[in-house]
Amino acid sequence: MQNQENNALQDPPPRRWQADPVRRRAGWPRQGAVLGAALLLSACTLGPDFKTPGLPAAAQGADYTPSPVPARTAQAPVPGGQSQQLLPGQDIPAQWWAVFRSEPLDRLIRDALAQSPTLASAQATLREAQANYEAQSGSLLWPQVNGTLGGTRQRASQVSTQVPGGQLLTLYNAQVNVSYALDVFGGNRRALEGAQATLEAQRYQVEAVYLTLTGNLVTTAIREAALRAQLQATREVLKAQQQQLDVIEKQFDTGAIPKSTVLQQRTQVAQTLATVPAIEKSLAQTRHQLAVYAGRLPSEAGLPEFDLASLSLPAELPLSLPSELARQRPDVRASEARLHAASAEIGVATANLYPKFNLTGSYGSSATRTRELFRSASDFWSVGAALAQPIFDGGSLRAQKRAAVAAYDAAAGQYRDTVLGAFQNVADALRALEIDATALQTQATAESLARQSLDLTTTQFRAGAVSYVQLLTAQQAWLQTHTALVQAQAARYADTAALFQALGGGWWNRGELADATIAPAADATPAAAPAQN
Repeated sequence: MQNQENNALQDPPPRRWQADPVRRRAGWPRQGAVLGAALLLSACTLGPDFKTPGLPAAAQGADYTPSPVPARTAQAPVPGGQSQQLLPGQDIPAQWWAVFRSEPLDRLIRDALAQSPTLASAQATLREAQANYEAQSGSLLWPQVNGTLGGTRQRASQVSTQVPGGQLLTLYNAQVNVSYALDVFGGNRRALEGAQATLEAQRYQVEAVYLTLTGNLVTTAIREAALRAQLQATREVLKAQQQQLDVIEKQFDTGAIPKSTVLQQRTQVAQTLATVPAIEKSLAQTRHQLAVYAGRLPSEAGLPEFDLASLSLPAELPLSLPSELARQRPDVRASEARLHAASAEIGVATANLYPKFNLTGSYGSSATRTRELFRSASDFWSVGAALAQPIFDGGSLRAQKRAAVAAYDAAAGQYRDTVLGAFQNVADALRALEIDATALQTQATAESLARQSLDLTTTQFRAGAVSYVQLLTAQQAWLQTHTALVQAQAARYADTAALFQALGGGWWNRGELADATIAPAADATPAAAPAQN
């Protein structure tokens, strides 16, 4: 290696050797040998080779929760109360929202994906990252070649030319300069590896934005449907109370009941009526939010309306294996890519501690007349090599390496936190499916009993067999159970959407979202954190 460096650093040959085309051609192979030998040295790449951290041992099992989740949920005799079966290992469709079998919902989401500013911004950022990566790879991997062509006219100094009065000179120049930084210790390759990982992180960020957008659209549509159902239930209760008030007022007119009973019923009607504006307000705000998610102004027409009757609860739900979850969640993949980039930065910081090699060359022609350009007598060329070795920097480079290692540790902690959050999301969704199905079953029973009790109490009150207080109690019980039933029905749909989101949304079954063409990163073998060199 020492001999190679000496050859590369020797002085340029004399002019007479340079002007001889035979000897000049014989000299280039020796310079090429130096370049080839230096390129062979570039096989060394310092720093850790990244490997995806392994998942916890518990993730290799079949359960997301401490105790197994039932394979089938409870069933209730109301809309949205059908039993759902979990199918472990079944793949998730790319258009996961299609399981609700709602054509308006499907159309809304497709339109939103085409005109959402949030998704468009993420895609543009991905294209920017792609272009930046290509620019960086061009500057790090390839020689830099620049050509210049120019002419100058000057009056030479009498002192420098020793010509009385000086003289006017015109000089024409045409030149090509080449420079190439030899990546002997792999610093450039590590930098490019980090740039590629950063690009991959942005790619998965686009997928995360896609999943968040579709999830927000579905859950907001379900919230709108729930509010419409709640508003309808409140109006049904209000209608029943108003009918009862009419009966009581007639009884009061005949002197059958005291005025206090009429006032109590009027108060009940007023209280129920007072809840309507709050529901209408929430419904309007939900509609506005849905329009914004869809990339529209709230004032734009054409936004579909949703109610629970227009949605179907899927009878079968896919459930990915825990060992597959980390590869399916775009936020986990993005965090992994950022961890990869941090690992590459350790390699860059390590390579900065070692010498840097640079090759330069130039070839051109210089003459005082344009017709003399490119003649052999006007040609000039040079080849050089340089080595730069840090000698004293006050500990700056080693501090930069320690900072890179600390940044990797921070990224590793963020990765583990993201993985834990992903498993928590799935566990929460599974338990919600189980518990909310049971809650709906119980709530359906309670609402049915409360309705039967109200009907019976109303009949008895009209016959004078029970007091108004008993009727009022029955009305309040049915109002509470009826409203809770609607909320429990909506929860079943929301739980289903939450499970699909928690499992990653099936993005791997869909094509690219951005114009940039990016090859997916190869899955790395799980291993421990990278060691330091």
